[in-house]
Formats: sequence, C-alpha cells, structure tokens
Amino acid sequence: MEGAATSSEGLRYAEYARVPTGAGKGQAELDRGLARTMIAVGLGVATVAFAGRYAFHLWKPLEQAITETAKRISTSSLSSYYKGGFEQKMSRREASLILGVSPSAGKAKIRTAHRRIMILNHPDKGGSPYLATKINEAKDLLESSAKN
Repeated sequence: MEGAATSSEGLRYAEYARVPTGAGKGQAELDRGLARTMIAVGLGVATVAFAGRYAFHLWKPLEQAITETAKRISTSSLSSYYKGGFEQKMSRREASLILGVSPSAGKAKIRTAHRRIMILNHPDKGGSPYLATKINEAKDLLESSAKN
C-alpha cells in the first residue's frame, strides 16, 4: 500500500511540475500580441485626440460665420404673425390683419372671423377687454365698407 500511496503522490506532483513543451514560446507570442494591441489602442487614442483638437480649432471661425448668418435672417420674416402694436386710428389693413380676412372680404366672412376670434378672446372667458374692443372695432370698420 505504501508503494501505491507514494506513486499516486508522485503523479500528483508530476502534474504540477510538468511543463508542456513550447510553453515559453506560446507565452512570448501572447506577450507580443498584447503589446501590438496596446500600441494599436494608443495610436487610436492619439488619432482621436488630434482630430478633436483640429475640430475645435476649425469650429471657432465656423461658429462666427453661423452666428453672423443667423443674425442676418430676420425673425420677423420667419413668423406668420403680425409684429407690432395697434395704430392710433384703425385702418382697413390693420382691421383685416386682426380678423385674419382680406380687406375686401364680404360681411358673412367678416362675421364668421369675428365670431371665431371673439370666442377665443371674450372678456367673460378670461380674455382681454382691450383686445375685445379692438376686435369689435375691426369688425365694425370692415362691415361699414363691405358690400354684402
């Protein structure tokens, strides 16, 4: 039994002590592959850093050109709403802008537009009394000169 026990212990230690042939060669190849990967990653990071630096230097003149172009485009030309206050004496043009109809619109179209706008801006529903008077004034002015 003693011989069997010593031989099994010897086999157990032999498994750990045994070095496969060419193991040193495989480890060196693995180290070279890892080194190549690290070099490639380093070059990639450097490339991204230089590209970012170039983009930041290039962005400053572009930023100025973009802001100048944006200033040239007037915001009033982009909007479909009338910008400005009311005139002292209401004109037909201003009245038609308030109601959203043409200056030569008929009475039926004027009344329909007036009703639609007054529903939205009536003082009893939380609208402004000043705007309500301007809407009524616009309706009266356009109806007085309308043919139908």
